[in-house]
Amino acid sequence: MTVQPDALPLRHVLTLPAMGAAVRMARETTEQVLAEWGVGPQHPGTGPVLLILSELVANSVRHAAVLSPNVTVFYAAGPDTFAFGVHDRHPYRPALPGPVTGADSGLATVVELTHGLAGTAVVRGDADGSGKCIWVTVPLRGIGGAAVAGGRPL
Repeated sequence: MTVQPDALPLRHVLTLPAMGAAVRMARETTEQVLAEWGVGPQHPGTGPVLLILSELVANSVRHAAVLSPNVTVFYAAGPDTFAFGVHDRHPYRPALPGPVTGADSGLATVVELTHGLAGTAVVRGDADGSGKCIWVTVPLRGIGGAAVAGGRPL
């Protein structure tokens, strides 16, 4: 899946303090955003997306908070695609493991779940080198038939 999040018409941004409650608040906001965009809790991609998001936000809180007081989640969607990015200002850019490496880490789980949804995950560094965003993009049609258009289910 090679859709660029910048090309998707629906947008939402959430900035949270890099603390433990950020995971819960990001999950709740993601559920609300998905519902507003026509992807409900019954959609087969919703559970894995929430798990992926939770892992990425938890990683930012756990590993980046010392240099990044905030975590920002960017959301974007189009007729058959949902994308989100978790951004922090820590300069370390982790390598994402391959989908079948046997690695036992949170990022391995992220990659495995993303590939299970026929999606992609990439790490993009900030232009100034002082932060990064891990973007996950998943199709909506191929995992249950639901898609969004202007906030309404297709």
